[in-house]
Amino acid sequence: MGLIATRNTQLSNQVHPALAYCAIWIAILWLSMVEGGQASLVGLAPVNRELYKESHPVAYKCSVIAHTGDNLDRYLLGRQFMVVLIVFVINLSGAPLGGTVLWGLPDAVLDIFLVTGIAMILFTCMVGQLNTQVNASHCMLDYINNLFGLFTLWVAMLIEFSGLLHSSYLVQMFVAWLAGKKIESYEEERTTAQNIFFWVRALGSLFILCGSLAVTLEALFNDQTTMWAGVPKAVSVILFFLLMSVVGLLEGMQIAFFAVSKIPEAERGDSKFAKLTCNLLFKGQGRNLAGFMIGRQLCVVSCFFIVARVTTLNIGQEDDNVFGVSDGLQNFFNLGFLGALVTTILGSISWQLVASAFPIAFLSNPMTYIFLRICLFLEATGIASGAWVLAGIHKKISGFQRDEVYIGTAEERAKNNNKDDSQRLKKTPMAPIPAFNLDSAPPALRKLMELDPVVREFIKTLSERNPDIDLSKVELPEGMGENKV
Repeated sequence: MGLIATRNTQLSNQVHPALAYCAIWIAILWLSMVEGGQASLVGLAPVNRELYKESHPVAYKCSVIAHTGDNLDRYLLGRQFMVVLIVFVINLSGAPLGGTVLWGLPDAVLDIFLVTGIAMILFTCMVGQLNTQVNASHCMLDYINNLFGLFTLWVAMLIEFSGLLHSSYLVQMFVAWLAGKKIESYEEERTTAQNIFFWVRALGSLFILCGSLAVTLEALFNDQTTMWAGVPKAVSVILFFLLMSVVGLLEGMQIAFFAVSKIPEAERGDSKFAKLTCNLLFKGQGRNLAGFMIGRQLCVVSCFFIVARVTTLNIGQEDDNVFGVSDGLQNFFNLGFLGALVTTILGSISWQLVASAFPIAFLSNPMTYIFLRICLFLEATGIASGAWVLAGIHKKISGFQRDEVYIGTAEERAKNNNKDDSQRLKKTPMAPIPAFNLDSAPPALRKLMELDPVVREFIKTLSERNPDIDLSKVELPEGMGENKV
């Protein structure tokens, strides 16, 4: 705030401090809803929305939109680009200009907090991202039960509709093909017109992505970026792709974690690392889920800081333009949008879409467990513990309560037969649900199903997966018809 008052940021210097103040706080508040909304909408996907239709009407409207068809994937794509744009506005409004002096602070303090970007990282993370994720990871219903959340959802959907980031879908398809798995859609097969519209946007987005990647790599090989002096070109390129992979893994992890947070423990995967990850993440009151979000954000922002150094073009008046483009186009390249677009698609959205399609498989990756441990360690250092304080204040003022107060735990909902849809997370082909005729079952099975809702649901699931099953021909063990059963 001091930098803005003294006109030491780009927006306050070129326009007016008042505009910079308005821009940075509007952006921070919007970023908080974007980040919290993601946690809420992903986490609520498997929950039967009728359970909170009356208590949280706006959250119900958000859920109807986001959980209809493939809209959740569309939302994730548009939301991520919103984050990039919002952070760009925050940096434009609050990032220090070169050679800034403030309040007579020593050069060492200025170097630590301003030159390295730590001040902007902590401000953006703790105020705009972490405290909201801490609350939204457990208070999903209360967090999006407002018109601001609904508006943010619609903006994200509109960005996706533009097609700028549609190449992310192509990456998702490619990864699924390599894994030998099919990405199941919750919508009917696209018509010819819809297919043409989709592929025109996807190919256009791919063209923009390839052009952005080519410009970035060309600048890297020509030492025309803001990468630290002395770092070899090859190392810069390797570091670029390595850090994007780390960011992508962390982005996918949060989607997978939120996706399984509302389903029963028994449905969170059978692999060793899936169990280790979930046991660590959800033990006790689930504090580690919120702790992971803090450590993850610190790790991601740190990676983005280095990626920004690697990808931001630094071409002076005497240097040749990349690929010989005009000065006007080169000035646009220098803004950093191309590197941001590449990182957004290849380092964020694509991984999120894959994690959204295969959350259980994502949990089974040993690297997921390793990076969970790393993120929890970063949170334990306390560098961003202010986020817990801000989250506590926000929760108190807003009156947030944990979701279990309204809808119970996943196990309680299953016991009460509240028809959650945990299968939605697995994206496996589901047979059409036939009419379930209890009268066709043998008397002993009928009685057992009446006595035990779990058995009833299990038999019903079998009939749904096998539409041709004839319950009247189900053979039961001897004595099953007796009361002793």
